[in-house]
Parts: sequence; C-alpha cells; structure tokens
Amino acid sequence: MRVRSVPTAGLLASTLLVGLLVGWPSGAALAQQLVDLELVLAVDISGSVDEEEAALQRDGYVTALTDDRVVSAMGGGPFGAVAVIYVEWAGEDYQRIVVPWTLIGNREEARKFSDAIGAAPLSTARWTSLSGAIDHAATLFDGNGFEGVRRVIDISGDGVNNRGRPPSLARDEAVAAGITINGLPILNDRPNPWGGPAPIDLDRYYEENVIGGPGAFYIAARDFDDFAAAILSKLIREIAGLSSGAG
Repeated sequence: MRVRSVPTAGLLASTLLVGLLVGWPSGAALAQQLVDLELVLAVDISGSVDEEEAALQRDGYVTALTDDRVVSAMGGGPFGAVAVIYVEWAGEDYQRIVVPWTLIGNREEARKFSDAIGAAPLSTARWTSLSGAIDHAATLFDGNGFEGVRRVIDISGDGVNNRGRPPSLARDEAVAAGITINGLPILNDRPNPWGGPAPIDLDRYYEENVIGGPGAFYIAARDFDDFAAAILSKLIREIAGLSSGAG
C-alpha cells in the first residue's frame, strides 16, 4: 500500500468549523443537518473490473465501514456524524447510486449502510470515465439535506480515463467548488476482459490528473486483494480529517 498527499491549507477545516458555529446563515440553510463530512464513495465497476474484482471492492467497503476505527472516526467529530453516499461508475453516461445519502454516527447506522451495499446487485459496464464520475459526484452535494465542514469525493479505480473529457478538467472544477478529491488507484496487473494491458503508473496518473483540493491524497492498493486494507486506511484518514503528509 502506498500513500501520497498534496499540499493542504492547514487551517481550512478549523476555519470552516468556526464559521459554521458562529456565523450560520438563517433561512433554508437551517434545515440542513450539520455534519463533519459529506463523503461520496465513487467506485469503479467498468469493464476492466470483473465480477470477482467487483465483489472484492464491495467486500472491502462493507468491512471497512464497520471497523471500530472507522466508526469511531465517523462519530468522533464536533457534530458527531458524517453523511455518506455510495456510487458505482463506468463510462461517461454510467453512474449509479447504490446507497443514497445516509447519516452515520454510530455502529448501528454504519452497519445498516454496509448491509445495503452488500445487498445491492453487482453489475459492470463498458469504458472508464473518471471525469464522468467526478462530474456526477460533484452534483450530489447540493440539496442532499446535509451541510458539512468538508466535502470529499473518494474515487477508486483500476484504469485511466478512456471516455469523456480529461479528468483534470473535472477535478479542477470540483476543487473550485470547494470539493476535495482523494484517490484509491488499484495497481492491478491483470489484463482487462477484452485482452487489453493493465495501465502502467496508475498511481502517478491519479496524482497528476485525479486528486485535488485541500489535503488531497491517494492510497494505492497493490492489487484487488490489497484493496480492503487500503480502503480501511483511507477511510480512517479521510473521515478523521488527518493532516496531509506521506506515510
């Protein structure tokens, strides 16, 4: 498992939290549930991910989301909860909400969310559009019923963008809107089902084209079997809002 971060504005989360506590606007915004984090889990189910690999990804999230350390992080912030949505994506026109926005602050809420992920039918689709996934994920925050100190898209995948606009453009627009994008590239050396080669230096590709925003980082899984450990480390760091720095 490899970890890499980009520079962060160190006091951003604290500044936002103070603003929320002392300067909260009136009107419709008062109806929003205050949370420590709004998190989109965006998971690759493109054609390069076979059924076995798709199941390994699902199992990785199901296991990680109910880990004691993750549950503690989700309920350990000033507002005592995070809001999470689970999305699967492939080509530029394929993004599917598997589990909608859910408030999680304790083990029972985490278990219900994980159970819903595990119970959903598995499917795969053609092509890989990281830009489409980012663009879609960025639209999911507005009107979701939550107001978080941080907004994060957590995107995992085993290939480079091959449909839609360059992912760097989608990333830059999301970052400009106040969203941080973290990555979990899966360094899989298995050829895709159509005989194409596995991508080379996918971790570097994610660093240069996918992640961005304050505190953005990636954790590279060495393969699909390493995915569960990688997502566990990533969720703990992501939810707890740990400061950046390789390690």
